[in-house]
Amino acid sequence: PVAPDADFTAFQITTTLFNTPPGERANFAGHDLTYLDLSNLDFKGALLARSDFYGTDFTAANLSGADLTGTRLDRSVLIRANLSGANLTGATIYRPTIYADEKSTLSDAPKFSGANLTRISVQADLSGADFRGADLTDANFSPLEARPGKGTLTTQPSNILRSCDFSGARMTNADMTRAFLTFSRFTGADVRGAKFNNADLTKADFTGADVSGADFTGADVYDTNFVGARGLETAIGLDHAVNADKARR
Repeated sequence: PVAPDADFTAFQITTTLFNTPPGERANFAGHDLTYLDLSNLDFKGALLARSDFYGTDFTAANLSGADLTGTRLDRSVLIRANLSGANLTGATIYRPTIYADEKSTLSDAPKFSGANLTRISVQADLSGADFRGADLTDANFSPLEARPGKGTLTTQPSNILRSCDFSGARMTNADMTRAFLTFSRFTGADVRGAKFNNADLTKADFTGADVSGADFTGADVYDTNFVGARGLETAIGLDHAVNADKARR
């Protein structure tokens, strides 16, 4: 359910952020902040934990270093949003708007570099997003939501994560089931125990990654680069993955 009115207006939030002294953090934690236009704002690392941002517009907003623990970012607008270094532990991002138009320009994708995305739950097209050095431990990028309609036509069948950069990310036990990860980079990433079941990993790059215990059952690894990857001998299903003979090792 979504409440009809937010607890603050966009003007009140803008004024509070503008007047926040250097070194201090505005506190909007635990509030209904749905459907607000907060585009282009610098949140100065604000405390936003457990707040509801359903339908909120964060176009070109600077949320770097902000505390977004347990927030709902469903249907939010994240075009060119900067969430680098933010804490999104346990947050949800279901069906956000990522691109300014139907061209799906990759440079419109948000930045999550260095962010804490532990146990985050995502259903989205985030192609082009920057996850370099982020913590995605136990992150859930499988497509189905825990809500009425789960598994029906109201739910997109796969997360789209083409040309994303997961270089140096920690992705232990992350669930990437059925995700489209073509041309994505996992160089030096820790993907131990991650699930790539039935994912499309065409031309993905795992150079120097630790894939120990990762599950590639049913994944398409056409021209996927595993050169220098560690733990290949313990990866599950890799030898029998789709196009396994065309993967690079």
